[in-house]
Amino acid sequence: MRYISTRGQSPPVTVATALLSGLAPDGGLYLPEVFPVAPDDLFEGVAGSDYPDLAGGILRLFLAGYTPEELTACINKAYGRNFDTPAVTPLTMVDGNLGFLELWHGPTAAFKDLALQLLPHLLAVAAAKAGQKEEIVLLVATSGDTGKAALEGFKDVPGTKVIVFFPEDGVSPVQKRQMVTQEGKNTFVVGVRGNFDQAQAGVKALLAAEDFRREMAAAGKRFSSANSINWGRLVPQVVYYFKAWGELLRQQILPPGETFNVVVPTGNFGNILAAYYGKKLGLPIHKLICASNRNNVLTDFIRTGEYNRNRRFYQTISPSMDILVSSNLERLLYELVGEDPEAVVAYMNQLRQAGSYRLTERERARLQEGFWAGFATEEETTAAIKEVYERYHYLIDPHTAVGYKVYQDYRTSTGDTRPAVIAATASPFKFNRGVATALFGAESAADADEFALMESLAEATGAPVPPGLAALKAKPVRHRRVIEPEAMAATVRAILDE
Repeated sequence: MRYISTRGQSPPVTVATALLSGLAPDGGLYLPEVFPVAPDDLFEGVAGSDYPDLAGGILRLFLAGYTPEELTACINKAYGRNFDTPAVTPLTMVDGNLGFLELWHGPTAAFKDLALQLLPHLLAVAAAKAGQKEEIVLLVATSGDTGKAALEGFKDVPGTKVIVFFPEDGVSPVQKRQMVTQEGKNTFVVGVRGNFDQAQAGVKALLAAEDFRREMAAAGKRFSSANSINWGRLVPQVVYYFKAWGELLRQQILPPGETFNVVVPTGNFGNILAAYYGKKLGLPIHKLICASNRNNVLTDFIRTGEYNRNRRFYQTISPSMDILVSSNLERLLYELVGEDPEAVVAYMNQLRQAGSYRLTERERARLQEGFWAGFATEEETTAAIKEVYERYHYLIDPHTAVGYKVYQDYRTSTGDTRPAVIAATASPFKFNRGVATALFGAESAADADEFALMESLAEATGAPVPPGLAALKAKPVRHRRVIEPEAMAATVRAILDE
């Protein structure tokens, strides 16, 4: 299997090269040249498969350059002991037709662990296959969760360095604390005085800059990315949607042959795109419901066909979705335009130059065949956290609350009551102020610090705090760099010269 760029101006490459590069030289995103066809046996045992077995069956379709033994070893290292439940991603049904797919049982308490516990091992094998001797430098932009998951996944992995850029004032206190206290001799964390889109644009520019790549290659270093622009970050996320389907079957919520809905709170579009790829493989998803916060550029795109980033940027209580430029959307765009890379380039140029582009009517119709979209205001997000807790005695974080609110809107709008799974993307204890405000009121949460609120939430609800979060308060700060967005290249040089 070879991989091609969405922009069509780079030659096809092996899977090892695609994973090691992260971004194609022409600035596009890698995709399989031919999308794989799932064998029947992938579906026959899905209800009884454990997570590692299911991961092996799905990943071998996309990572054909890996031997079965190599894949099995990578998967066992990722999912063997790193999650706090053998189920890895348990599905908790709160009523007969609605369940929360808990994606936060990994070491950093967010869904990014499902891919970033695996990616370091995939890259190590890829480097060996490619005969690569250079040090791999992972450049990462994060809106909150990717950064910590990448740092934890690559911590002290030989032959790697990880440099994470995050918006200095655009993540939750717990997310920031997770990153700036990160241990590991090969980890570096940099605050950016700006928003996530600026950090992401800076990373993509560095990855695509030929002169910079040559300069680093001469120093024995090769850039890659742990963001979901890297195919090796995205494809492992397909697995947990199959696991959700298997659980619906096992719990006899969904009869064989019937479809279900998937609700995904998303900003960079990677998480819902993984569900879309699952559907392409044969996962019986009826509708992919895309949930946004006030930064609702994706809602408008799916409803109208126009992608327009020329709008006010909001900092919200669901900060991991505070994004106006959704990089992974380019992969879906490639399919919407009939796999025409010239059309993709034209749209991307319009986005870069004018800040917007509009699909044709035919392309918009294709988009709306599979997707439905909505958004939640801050007040609606807060109300959703409270409603879910009072109705089901189930605690959710603000991002998951956005998903819940949008799902309620979908049901009201369509009357569709078939079983639905909401991706619960993070532990509520990563966003204590927002959750405590919803449950106890703004005044009770106003003066307490984040860790006092964490303790109060745990005591009041009886929900356990993930061990990695409970230990954060006592950890010393190790990373103090804060820069302007235009200083990212100089900062990378300085770090690599240390």
